[in-house]
Amino acid sequence: MGRIMAIDYGRVRTGLAVTDPLRIIATALETVATPTLIDYLKHYCREEEVNMFVVGQARHLDGTPSESMVLIEPFVAQLKTIFPDKEVARIDERFTSKIAMQAIIDSGTRRKERRDKGRIDRVAATIMLQDYMRQQSNLMEKEHSNTKKSI
Repeated sequence: MGRIMAIDYGRVRTGLAVTDPLRIIATALETVATPTLIDYLKHYCREEEVNMFVVGQARHLDGTPSESMVLIEPFVAQLKTIFPDKEVARIDERFTSKIAMQAIIDSGTRRKERRDKGRIDRVAATIMLQDYMRQQSNLMEKEHSNTKKSI
């Protein structure tokens, strides 16, 4: 089983997180300058087995797409073209940056270190990946529960 990589795509920098090969733990990986992102992903995927990308969907509170989607959609199309053998899933990324900042504060990180926007992007990508993994786990539990009922 290969890793799942979460991508918190941004105009300037992109936060990345990955699972372990067994898809049990989500870990912050790197913050990459967005113009170099595709090259980074190609290199990483040559070194590690990645089966899936999870890319955030930037939305407003009312659920409508945010302005960032104008950048994210072409990136997702490019990702699917360059990595046709890998699944690309989407996940709502509303509040991940705020949750990431609060997690960084709660961890006791010093104020100066909290200004590192790359850290926020990495933690946001990790939160997205954890959310995706939780959703998949809940779906599997629901399917398992439905299968038991029908037996």
